[in-house]
Amino acid sequence: MDHLSFEAAAHPASAGRSAAPLDDVDHAILRELESDGRMSMRTLAERVNVSRSNVYARVERLVADGVITGFTARIDPVRTGLGTAAYVLLTIEQHSWREVTARLREVPYIEHLAFVGGDVDLVMLVRTPDNVTLRDVVLARIHALSGIRSTRTWLIFDEAAGSRRLH
Repeated sequence: MDHLSFEAAAHPASAGRSAAPLDDVDHAILRELESDGRMSMRTLAERVNVSRSNVYARVERLVADGVITGFTARIDPVRTGLGTAAYVLLTIEQHSWREVTARLREVPYIEHLAFVGGDVDLVMLVRTPDNVTLRDVVLARIHALSGIRSTRTWLIFDEAAGSRRLH
């Protein structure tokens, strides 16, 4: 399973172009799809009070404009055997970010990676079966990469439901 969906270059296909402005119906469509991405276009049209042809056209436009980047299932990591989670903060040598991110793509259990501003350079969400595996990922695999200056690990005790809602 690929645990890292990080692109080193931020959306090169859409660089320099912006999507059409979103109206209230577009935002309503996004809210509904975030809630249930499997709903039919008919149900979606009913919920946002527009015709099916209108909702089809809008969803197609939102996909073409890169607003909707895919449809996925939300999976409970604990039920898949990944009961230990942590945010791992990395400080790296500035010139090495391309090499470091390329190598991090090869490290199992990294679910998300983000460049950030502030006291650290990268924040990763790591999910593992247990603390022993987490220790191995951080201390043996990540620390072994050249360009890593330091790490800090914040163990996640619990996650709030519904924290992904954007609209």
